[in-house]
Amino acid sequence: MKNILNKKLIERYSRQIILKDVGPSGQKKIIKSRVLVVGAGGLGCPVIDYLSRAGIGNIGVVDHDKINISNIHRQSLYNTKDIGKFKVNVLKKKIKLVNSQIKIKTFKKRIERKNIEKIFKGYDFIVDGSDNFKTKFLLNEYSIKYKKILIVGAISKMDGHIFTFDFKNKNSPCLKCFYQSEPSDEVLNCEFEGILGPVAGIVGNIQATEILKKILNLSKESNKKILILDLLDLNFRKAKFNKKKNCVCKNS
Repeated sequence: MKNILNKKLIERYSRQIILKDVGPSGQKKIIKSRVLVVGAGGLGCPVIDYLSRAGIGNIGVVDHDKINISNIHRQSLYNTKDIGKFKVNVLKKKIKLVNSQIKIKTFKKRIERKNIEKIFKGYDFIVDGSDNFKTKFLLNEYSIKYKKILIVGAISKMDGHIFTFDFKNKNSPCLKCFYQSEPSDEVLNCEFEGILGPVAGIVGNIQATEILKKILNLSKESNKKILILDLLDLNFRKAKFNKKKNCVCKNS
């Protein structure tokens, strides 16, 4: 996507540009930004959808899964005609229909230690939309190493957690500071615990908002907080946690 705001782009993003915290200069920052989304499921779909609509110039998507019928109730970029197809192939076509101006690169693979450095290289902002703690902790480790901004999301039943980490700030704690030991993946397993579909959309949209705030340098929130959503009782709260001694982030 070109970084010049022509008349057509100004019209496309007019409702965003009119915000005093965005304006033409902010929109140019959005267009220049490079965001990697790991996971194209319940969290990844709204993140990718809304970031593409906002005008993010370069979006990378990592996912190795195919679409199945149980995905449809919460993964908003897919429909029943897409069942059996690879998620990254389907979403790339659909996002290009939403915004043909953006560059979207797909990685039809599981992100692992052997490929993460190569994938990370092209992106400044990382969004975790994965469904397992092994992947979340891997993203955490390499985001620390390469000083990335990392937005972590987790959903289960009617609950959601969101972390925003800016590892350019040496005082930032990390995901390991909060989870002292790796929880069982049954905690995030929709097949095991269940999930109300809109919960994924709410958490994913907050993650997208956090990315845009970071791009625009609007976020005044501490890196030392987790946002906890209890959507059964409609209760949103923040909990503070600190950087731990002898954590993986101790020398960051």
